[in-house]
Amino acid sequence: MSRVSHDAGSRPTAAVPAAGTHGGDGLAVARALGLDPDELVDLSQNMNPVAPPVAPLVVRHLDALGRYPDTREATGLLADALGVGPERVLLTNGGSEAIHLVSSVLGGHIRSEPEFALHPRGMTGPVWRTDPHSPTGVLAGPDEHADVWDEAFYALATGRWSAGRPGVVVVGSLTKTFHCPGLRLGYVVAAPELIERLTRAQPHWSVSTLALAVLPDLLAGADLPGWSRAISGLRGQLVEVLQGHGLSVRPGDAPWVLVEDAAGLRERLAPHGVLVRDCASFGLPGTVRIAVPAPEGLERLDQALHRDAAAEVRGPV
Repeated sequence: MSRVSHDAGSRPTAAVPAAGTHGGDGLAVARALGLDPDELVDLSQNMNPVAPPVAPLVVRHLDALGRYPDTREATGLLADALGVGPERVLLTNGGSEAIHLVSSVLGGHIRSEPEFALHPRGMTGPVWRTDPHSPTGVLAGPDEHADVWDEAFYALATGRWSAGRPGVVVVGSLTKTFHCPGLRLGYVVAAPELIERLTRAQPHWSVSTLALAVLPDLLAGADLPGWSRAISGLRGQLVEVLQGHGLSVRPGDAPWVLVEDAAGLRERLAPHGVLVRDCASFGLPGTVRIAVPAPEGLERLDQALHRDAAAEVRGPV
């Protein structure tokens, strides 16, 4: 753990928990700093910043809690959205289960580092690749090839559900698209024979009845082109704010940017109520990843950077 100082606009000095392998550790950081978790802007996790609130949809389907899951209707609707037959789709408990199932059945390896930590690091088997690439956020070019494509952020980057590559396996995360990490919704698109193998490897009732009940409403309200345009605009504003504070920014196509030469920024901003992702686990020490926030989150980030700069000018107290 590291120690962080404070100024008149921040919380008392407290230990900021060390960054984990993944982002989204806002709850642990908030508790350590004595913050209300709802007061913390968690930009260490990448979600759709312009998605409508999911809670009102969930409330409409609470009666589903009394039933065991049946995936058939939700699978058919998602398959329609993806433009494939339902026999080619498997719903999963988040994108992480989709990755786990495919890697358990097929194995595989990544082409090169850095790459998403959950992808297999074997010596043989299919080649895995994120699109847009994690952590750089850059979309794959037409000459790039892989056997398993992780399209968790593809819809938000392009406004389309999938790149539609024939003969490959695709894993996806509806968690990111609809900003609902607590519902745990992911999927695999593959040949029917592989879907059958994955289904046999998947635990029974893996996807909750509540998530399945909400999914039709989520799909009906999806505006991928509009969301993608809005995120692009917000990403541009994020770059302007960061560069205005003298930070070196590497924007891509994804709903985040990388900031280089930013060692310690995570620990300095956390007491001001903003959490960013340390990229040391990607093999990128000194680099942080900052998710594209909604407008109010962007304002909070700007304020936190101003306070951090003021504290640096004053020095330790």
